[in-house]
Amino acid sequence: MADRKASIERNTKETQIKVELDLDGTGASEIETGIGFFDHMLTHLAKHGLLDLQVRCKGDLEVDAHHTVEDVGIAIGKAIARAVGDKAGLVRYGSSIVPMDDALVMTALDISGRGSLAYGVSVAKEMVGSFDSELAPEFFKSVCVNAGINAHIRQFDGSNAHHVIEAAFKSFARALREAVSIDPRIQGVPSTKGTL
Repeated sequence: MADRKASIERNTKETQIKVELDLDGTGASEIETGIGFFDHMLTHLAKHGLLDLQVRCKGDLEVDAHHTVEDVGIAIGKAIARAVGDKAGLVRYGSSIVPMDDALVMTALDISGRGSLAYGVSVAKEMVGSFDSELAPEFFKSVCVNAGINAHIRQFDGSNAHHVIEAAFKSFARALREAVSIDPRIQGVPSTKGTL
Protein backbone atom coordinates (compact mmCIF):
# COMPACT_ATOMS: atom_id res chain seq x y z
CA MET A 1 0.00 0.00 0.00
CA ALA A 2 1.29 3.44 -0.91
CA ASP A 3 1.99 5.98 1.81
CA ARG A 4 -1.16 7.90 2.64
CA LYS A 5 0.49 11.12 3.68
CA ALA A 6 0.04 14.75 2.72
CA SER A 7 1.66 18.09 3.41
CA ILE A 8 -0.31 21.30 2.91
CA GLU A 9 0.80 24.91 3.21
CA ARG A 10 -1.76 27.70 3.24
CA ASN A 11 -0.62 31.32 3.42
CA THR A 12 -3.02 34.26 3.37
CA LYS A 13 -2.98 37.78 4.80
CA GLU A 14 -4.77 36.32 7.85
CA THR A 15 -2.99 33.00 8.49
CA GLN A 16 0.18 31.09 7.71
CA ILE A 17 -0.40 27.36 8.10
CA LYS A 18 1.53 24.14 7.57
CA VAL A 19 -0.18 20.77 8.04
CA GLU A 20 1.43 17.35 7.78
CA LEU A 21 -0.84 14.31 7.95
CA ASP A 22 -0.38 10.53 7.89
CA LEU A 23 -3.66 8.58 7.74
CA ASP A 24 -1.88 5.39 8.83
CA GLY A 25 -0.22 6.85 11.89
CA THR A 26 -0.27 6.07 15.60
CA GLY A 27 -1.98 9.22 16.91
CA ALA A 28 1.17 11.28 17.36
CA SER A 29 0.70 15.02 17.14
CA GLU A 30 2.48 18.36 17.33
CA ILE A 31 -0.05 21.18 17.38
CA GLU A 32 0.57 24.93 17.66
CA THR A 33 -2.26 27.30 16.73
CA GLY A 34 -2.04 29.82 19.55
CA ILE A 35 -5.47 28.72 20.87
CA GLY A 36 -5.07 26.34 23.80
CA PHE A 37 -8.46 24.63 23.69
CA PHE A 38 -8.28 24.23 19.90
CA ASP A 39 -4.82 22.66 20.22
CA HIS A 40 -6.32 20.28 22.78
CA MET A 41 -9.14 19.32 20.36
CA LEU A 42 -6.74 18.76 17.44
CA THR A 43 -4.64 16.54 19.69
CA HIS A 44 -7.80 14.46 20.30
CA LEU A 45 -8.46 14.37 16.55
CA ALA A 46 -5.02 12.83 16.01
CA LYS A 47 -5.07 10.49 19.01
CA HIS A 48 -8.53 9.03 18.47
CA GLY A 49 -8.29 9.04 14.67
CA LEU A 50 -4.86 7.33 14.78
CA LEU A 51 -3.60 10.13 12.54
CA ASP A 52 -0.09 11.47 12.78
CA LEU A 53 -0.78 15.19 12.61
CA GLN A 54 1.41 18.25 12.71
CA VAL A 55 -0.22 21.68 12.61
CA ARG A 56 1.65 24.99 12.77
CA CYS A 57 -0.44 28.13 12.46
CA LYS A 58 0.28 31.81 12.93
CA GLY A 59 -3.02 33.64 12.68
CA ASP A 60 -4.45 37.08 13.30
CA LEU A 61 -5.53 36.25 16.85
CA GLU A 62 -5.51 39.96 17.66
CA VAL A 63 -8.71 40.09 15.57
CA ASP A 64 -10.20 36.84 16.91
CA ALA A 65 -9.78 33.08 16.46
CA HIS A 66 -12.15 32.68 13.49
CA HIS A 67 -9.61 32.83 10.65
CA THR A 68 -7.21 30.50 12.46
CA VAL A 69 -9.84 27.83 13.17
CA GLU A 70 -11.47 28.03 9.73
CA ASP A 71 -8.19 28.02 7.80
CA VAL A 72 -6.71 25.15 9.84
CA GLY A 73 -9.89 23.23 8.97
CA ILE A 74 -9.40 24.03 5.28
CA ALA A 75 -5.78 22.83 5.38
CA ILE A 76 -6.60 19.61 7.27
CA GLY A 77 -9.48 18.91 4.87
CA LYS A 78 -7.18 19.36 1.85
CA ALA A 79 -4.60 17.09 3.49
CA ILE A 80 -7.20 14.35 4.03
CA ALA A 81 -8.37 14.63 0.40
CA ARG A 82 -4.81 14.34 -0.87
CA ALA A 83 -3.86 11.50 1.50
CA VAL A 84 -6.82 9.24 0.58
CA GLY A 85 -5.63 9.39 -3.02
CA ASP A 86 -7.74 7.49 -5.57
CA LYS A 87 -9.87 5.96 -2.73
CA ALA A 88 -9.35 2.41 -4.01
CA GLY A 89 -10.13 -0.09 -1.23
CA LEU A 90 -11.45 2.66 1.05
CA VAL A 91 -14.10 1.61 3.59
CA ARG A 92 -15.67 5.03 2.88
CA TYR A 93 -18.24 5.13 5.70
CA GLY A 94 -17.61 5.57 9.41
CA SER A 95 -19.61 6.22 12.54
CA SER A 96 -18.94 6.57 16.24
CA ILE A 97 -20.85 7.47 19.39
CA VAL A 98 -18.67 8.91 22.14
CA PRO A 99 -19.64 9.58 25.77
CA MET A 100 -17.73 12.28 27.67
CA ASP A 101 -19.09 12.54 31.20
CA ASP A 102 -22.50 14.24 30.76
CA ALA A 103 -22.09 14.53 26.98
CA LEU A 104 -23.00 11.99 24.29
CA VAL A 105 -22.22 12.82 20.65
CA MET A 106 -22.47 10.79 17.46
CA THR A 107 -20.73 11.30 14.13
CA ALA A 108 -21.63 9.44 10.94
CA LEU A 109 -19.67 10.29 7.82
CA ASP A 110 -19.14 9.35 4.19
CA ILE A 111 -16.02 10.17 2.18
CA SER A 112 -18.26 10.72 -0.83
CA GLY A 113 -16.45 13.54 -2.61
CA ARG A 114 -19.45 15.75 -1.80
CA GLY A 115 -18.49 17.86 1.18
CA SER A 116 -21.25 18.91 3.58
CA LEU A 117 -21.95 19.13 7.29
CA ALA A 118 -25.15 18.69 9.31
CA TYR A 119 -24.30 19.88 12.81
CA GLY A 120 -26.82 19.18 15.54
CA VAL A 121 -24.78 20.26 18.54
CA SER A 122 -25.72 23.04 20.94
CA VAL A 123 -23.81 24.48 23.86
CA ALA A 124 -24.97 27.27 26.14
CA LYS A 125 -21.52 28.55 27.06
CA GLU A 126 -20.12 31.01 24.52
CA MET A 127 -16.42 30.60 25.36
CA VAL A 128 -14.34 27.61 26.42
CA GLY A 129 -11.06 29.13 27.48
CA SER A 130 -10.14 31.44 24.59
CA PHE A 131 -12.13 29.31 22.11
CA ASP A 132 -15.48 30.61 20.87
CA SER A 133 -17.79 27.59 20.91
CA GLU A 134 -19.46 28.67 17.64
CA LEU A 135 -16.12 28.00 15.90
CA ALA A 136 -16.45 24.22 16.37
CA PRO A 137 -18.98 23.86 13.51
CA GLU A 138 -16.87 26.25 11.39
CA PHE A 139 -13.91 23.91 11.80
CA PHE A 140 -15.87 20.78 10.93
CA LYS A 141 -17.51 22.49 7.93
CA SER A 142 -14.11 23.58 6.59
CA VAL A 143 -12.71 20.05 6.98
CA CYS A 144 -15.72 18.41 5.34
CA VAL A 145 -16.01 20.76 2.36
CA ASN A 146 -12.30 20.51 1.57
CA ALA A 147 -11.99 16.75 2.19
CA GLY A 148 -15.17 15.85 0.30
CA ILE A 149 -16.77 14.39 3.43
CA ASN A 150 -20.50 14.33 4.12
CA ALA A 151 -20.78 14.35 7.93
CA HIS A 152 -23.60 14.37 10.44
CA ILE A 153 -22.64 15.29 14.01
CA ARG A 154 -25.43 14.94 16.57
CA GLN A 155 -25.57 15.63 20.29
CA PHE A 156 -27.78 13.29 22.31
CA ASP A 157 -26.96 14.64 25.75
CA GLY A 158 -24.75 17.06 27.64
CA SER A 159 -24.66 20.57 29.04
CA ASN A 160 -20.98 21.13 29.77
CA ALA A 161 -19.55 22.96 26.74
CA HIS A 162 -16.05 21.51 27.13
CA HIS A 163 -17.39 17.95 27.33
CA VAL A 164 -19.81 18.36 24.41
CA ILE A 165 -17.24 19.87 22.04
CA GLU A 166 -14.61 17.33 23.06
CA ALA A 167 -17.05 14.47 22.46
CA ALA A 168 -17.76 15.92 18.99
CA PHE A 169 -14.04 15.96 18.10
CA LYS A 170 -13.50 12.46 19.46
CA SER A 171 -16.53 10.99 17.67
CA PHE A 172 -15.50 12.68 14.40
CA ALA A 173 -11.97 11.31 14.82
CA ARG A 174 -13.13 7.74 15.42
CA ALA A 175 -15.61 7.86 12.52
CA LEU A 176 -12.89 9.22 10.22
CA ARG A 177 -10.50 6.49 11.38
CA GLU A 178 -13.04 3.86 10.32
CA ALA A 179 -13.90 5.54 7.01
CA VAL A 180 -10.29 5.95 5.82
CA SER A 181 -9.46 2.32 6.61
CA ILE A 182 -8.54 0.04 3.73
CA ASP A 183 -10.43 -3.24 3.28
CA PRO A 184 -8.52 -5.64 1.00
CA ARG A 185 -11.83 -7.21 -0.10
CA ILE A 186 -12.93 -3.94 -1.75
CA GLN A 187 -11.94 -3.94 -5.39
CA GLY A 188 -11.41 -0.43 -6.76
CA VAL A 189 -13.51 2.46 -5.55
CA PRO A 190 -16.43 1.67 -3.18
CA SER A 191 -19.16 3.09 -5.41
CA THR A 192 -21.42 1.68 -8.10
CA LYS A 193 -20.61 4.86 -10.09
CA GLY A 194 -16.98 3.79 -10.30
CA THR A 195 -15.82 7.12 -8.88
CA LEU A 196 -16.02 9.19 -5.71
